[in-house]
Amino acid sequence: METNTDKDWILPLIREHKGMIFKIVNSYCPNRNDREDLAQEIIYELWRSAGHFNPAFKFSTWMCSVALNVAISYYRKGRRAAPTIHFAGDLHLMNIEDPSEGQEVKEGQLALLQQFIAGLGELDKALMILYLEEHSYREIGEVLGITETNVATKISRIKGRLKQKFSTINEMP
Repeated sequence: METNTDKDWILPLIREHKGMIFKIVNSYCPNRNDREDLAQEIIYELWRSAGHFNPAFKFSTWMCSVALNVAISYYRKGRRAAPTIHFAGDLHLMNIEDPSEGQEVKEGQLALLQQFIAGLGELDKALMILYLEEHSYREIGEVLGITETNVATKISRIKGRLKQKFSTINEMP
């Protein structure tokens, strides 16, 4: 039987990859309280499942898989408000904060991109989160249980839809 100290190795890794948790909770929960609840559920599930991690694989890939599964379950249970996201949230848990704070980014376009991604279906949203985290198509496929070819096709189609939405916005007077 594992003791709590047997699982303490996972906490520094969770802190190291907290940006992924931040993106996932913000993609699935626009409400601050819901984001905090979901972050806690994800961290608890990662800690609880630490014994199932296979060190032959990348920790970040396993973590994404667990976090997305928790987020999708949370979303399906109806614990969501409006279908929009705001990445500039303030999560206290484990000092989860926006990793892009202080960086010069075109905030209007970033907000639009976040809004467009929030409007995607569950699988497409998960695909884009992993893609924007620069995971390989193979890793994305492993996390989501689809083939690399399917990942590439879906991402290409999503990018096309997003480009079309951006061009529609840019054409407005």
